[in-house]
Amino acid sequence: MRPLLEVTELKKHYPIFRGVWKRQIAVTRAVDDISFQLARGQTLGLVGESGCGKTTVARTVVRLLQPTAGQIFFEGCNINTLKKKQLRQFRTRVQMISQDPYSSLNPLMKVGTSIVEPLAENTKTNRKQKKELSQDIMRKVGLNPLHIE
Repeated sequence: MRPLLEVTELKKHYPIFRGVWKRQIAVTRAVDDISFQLARGQTLGLVGESGCGKTTVARTVVRLLQPTAGQIFFEGCNINTLKKKQLRQFRTRVQMISQDPYSSLNPLMKVGTSIVEPLAENTKTNRKQKKELSQDIMRKVGLNPLHIE
């Protein structure tokens, strides 16, 4: 049985430029040759000190960043080659959840807006349907739907 997610020899390097002519003088190797497989129903934790590349791995796996090298397969599909429409469909199924709640939610945004924003991005629903979905989500997590605004 093939893995749900397979990452092979993933690299993400950032060039360092200096001078008037912006010559590349070095490379920062944020992620250098990481490989892993994840089966359906399995959980994977990336552990390491601050700045070691955990977030860069996650952002690259969900294709928020383009890898420098390596292959990423989700359900057997190479996500490095997805076009814009296919990438949008992929992102409705695979998403990042930040461990820092202060970077996850905008404290200036109303609860309803925070819920509707991803719905607007990932579903084809009208305003009324979005509001109903938002209220349903609030109920499911124990929030009063009257506090949506």
